Amino acid sequence: MNARTNNNSKHIFTVALLAALILVANAAGASAATVYRVVAGDSLFFIAQRYGVTVSAIRGANGLVGDMIYPGQTLTIPNGVSTTPPAQSGTSYTVKSGDSLFLIARRYGTTVDALKATNGLYSEWIYPGQLLVIPSGTTISPDPNRGGTIPSRGAWSQSDLTLLAQLVTAEAGGEPYEGQVAVAATVLNRISSGLYPNTIPEVIYQVVDGRYYQYSPVLDGRINNTPSSTAIGATTEALNGWDPSYGALGFYNPSKTSNYWVRSRTVTRVIGDHVFFK
Repeated sequence: MNARTNNNSKHIFTVALLAALILVANAAGASAATVYRVVAGDSLFFIAQRYGVTVSAIRGANGLVGDMIYPGQTLTIPNGVSTTPPAQSGTSYTVKSGDSLFLIARRYGTTVDALKATNGLYSEWIYPGQLLVIPSGTTISPDPNRGGTIPSRGAWSQSDLTLLAQLVTAEAGGEPYEGQVAVAATVLNRISSGLYPNTIPEVIYQVVDGRYYQYSPVLDGRINNTPSSTAIGATTEALNGWDPSYGALGFYNPSKTSNYWVRSRTVTRVIGDHVFFK
């Protein structure tokens, strides 16, 4: 074997070795993720909670630009993804069951937008155990309409929660689960806005100028029907901070209303037959 042949053999061996190393590296990278098949009733929020990662991490790993997923879809769940927010000056807070960005913001005298910006959040979805950084140097004055009180899940009675589930049943009984959560979230968003009453019953039963009911089931009596188990679950999700409406204050079915005012509002999302607006 001459020198040239020997060099060629070494070159071929080197290329083969590099190829093998690349395959090993790729295999190692693939093992650093879990494959999950979406089932009916899933959402990115649920899946992120289940695997202890963030919604944005799942979006990034799968090239998703929104939160829409469908049964049978295969998702890559990244392992080893840190759920710790970016290093910022401020207080650290671990999310607890029943928390929402609104409640945390009120508790620390900051705003939901400030919390989202500080922690790199694209929505208001949070989950128990998640670590948030509370931005320093941002304070808001207590809302005079609330007497400086901060609503919390513990402040809502069982009758309040049942009433909210009754509204969800009446307004969105035939809607997708995510749409039912969104309807419940709009009531909570009204409570936090300062433009509406500050309790669940007051928001639901509000009548403007003595004749404009905010929710038609209150007018026709459907509000008194027994809530479905699905609506109860959706209400619980909303109370835990999931807001698929993206901060909406109301919703409507375009096939059932021609009201100019609601149609002129800014649309945040469309889920099922409902248009959600601010």
